[in-house]
Amino acid sequence: MDNGASSYRRFLDGDDSAFTEIVRDYKDGLIFFLGSFVGDIQTAEELAEDTFVRIGIKKPLFGARSSFKTWLYAVGRNVAVDYLRKIKRQNTVSLETYGQVYDDGSLENSFFREERKIVIHRAMSNLKEEYRQVLWLFYFEDLSQKEISKIMKKSVHNIETLTYRARQSLKSELIKEGFTYEDL
Repeated sequence: MDNGASSYRRFLDGDDSAFTEIVRDYKDGLIFFLGSFVGDIQTAEELAEDTFVRIGIKKPLFGARSSFKTWLYAVGRNVAVDYLRKIKRQNTVSLETYGQVYDDGSLENSFFREERKIVIHRAMSNLKEEYRQVLWLFYFEDLSQKEISKIMKKSVHNIETLTYRARQSLKSELIKEGFTYEDL
């Protein structure tokens, strides 16, 4: 068993300092590896953080069929592929849609959508921290309530309740900002 594998085993057994060793030993190489996928060092750093968060929270099994470094880089690769898929979905616009942006006065609609985002962000900043967290994780990070429950260390039922209350609180904040029920 290599050093990374033994550190990971100690981490799984409850030694948090072993996780620090893993990050220290593999961080730089993982960042450069992920940089080759995304072509941007800052994004690669964020993806490396996401990789370490994934193994730190989900604690996937390491089967020792390969070296620990190979396994870690495979996890990082999966994180990078998920990121690239998400970016591709966000950037995909058909030619018809692109043409319509200018043909039917959608530039004005685009402006109003951006203004709406600003108002929503401002309304979210007025919410309790717990509400902001659950809404952010659910809507912007596309995490399931089960994943959010692990991150926030609450039961799934508590997250469901928290999400409902956060939505209600956001709704009332948006109404204060001038949104009507139809806009929500």
